[in-house]
Amino acid sequence: MRTSLSAGTRERIAKRLGAANLEFAAKFPGESGTREPVHTVYGGAHLFRSGTARKLGDLAMRSLAENAPDPGAFADALGIDGALANQVYARVTAKLRSEPVEDYRIDFEDGYGYRTEAEEDRDAERTAVEVAEGLASGSLPPFLGIRIKALTEELRDRAIGTLDIFLTTLAERTGAALPPNFVVTLPKVTVPEQVAALADALDALEQQLGIAPGSLGLQIMIETPQAVARLSELAEAGRGRCRGADFGAYDFTAACGVTSAHQHMLHPACDYARHAMQVALSGTGIRLSDGGTNAMPVPPHVHSAWRLQYRHIRHSLMCGFYSGWDLHPAQLPVRYAAVYAFFLEGMEEASERLRHFLEKAARATLMRSVFDDAATGQGLLNFFLRAAGCGALGEAEAEALAGLTIAELRSGSFTQILNGRRDQ
Repeated sequence: MRTSLSAGTRERIAKRLGAANLEFAAKFPGESGTREPVHTVYGGAHLFRSGTARKLGDLAMRSLAENAPDPGAFADALGIDGALANQVYARVTAKLRSEPVEDYRIDFEDGYGYRTEAEEDRDAERTAVEVAEGLASGSLPPFLGIRIKALTEELRDRAIGTLDIFLTTLAERTGAALPPNFVVTLPKVTVPEQVAALADALDALEQQLGIAPGSLGLQIMIETPQAVARLSELAEAGRGRCRGADFGAYDFTAACGVTSAHQHMLHPACDYARHAMQVALSGTGIRLSDGGTNAMPVPPHVHSAWRLQYRHIRHSLMCGFYSGWDLHPAQLPVRYAAVYAFFLEGMEEASERLRHFLEKAARATLMRSVFDDAATGQGLLNFFLRAAGCGALGEAEAEALAGLTIAELRSGSFTQILNGRRDQ
């Protein structure tokens, strides 16, 4: 077969592409096989105790028993397909018993309000002691953090002071050990310098307290138009510490001039912000999280608030946001029900398509009226990764349904799976 390019030219092209591809892979690692929480529960710092997660689970179970005592009642309240009612209800109740809260944020901002300097100093110290006790007893959720106040001119000293007191007290009590997956959440971000300043503070605190370098992660709240416009800069300002970006729907819509009657999770401005977050941050390893429903499920409005929350979570999931905020214990059953139902109802079709695609050695295929190509293969793999990660499926169930080995599933890469199978 005749060719025109010399060996030297091919080598130069390969070297140039190799460097560029490695740089891209380092910056955009793609889907991770590591666990990601399906929600973050925000609670005022004045309320936090080492056993808060278990208390919230008990309150959630009580709300479920009082307002939806059986699978049919729960499915009717939320609008879940009746065929899934028993399965979803069983998984939700099991989750509330075993691990009711996946991620918890001790809140010194909106959920805490404005208090005296002395009171916030005391709560910063007390909550650190509670975290240390929870770490020792194993009562903390698998993800944990604190939200400080914004680094504005008015609040920056208070924010850094709270952070300093909390981490200093915690390190003294634990011998500089941190809870797993610990982050510091920064609200109302407008400029990259605020993120950089927090990263500087975390650098200094790690050095002073003997905490392992790079252990303190940060999380950015995307609540302002300025933040949406500079997403990549904000993430880079964290210097590798940025673990997540959380969208704040109500602050964002207010900043956009939307009146209170029309501030809600489904506003078009919120969809724009979510899509901007995905374009700028997806593939970077930074976890994206949506906001939460502000209608609380309290009598006599439990079912109406549940239905609204269920609708909001479904919309987030369809937009590719697999995590969100919860603000009340009675919201926990709906969070898990929405996530489990979303994956379980699509499981049969996804399983069939993925198996069919793999059997055809990942050539483009047409099954019924759906055309699948390599990008779809990764999307189908992501579906099972997310389903296993959120608890809708056990890892062994995902393996059986997807037709993959555990190792293939954990790889997170459809291309890697295909290459491995070709080498066999």
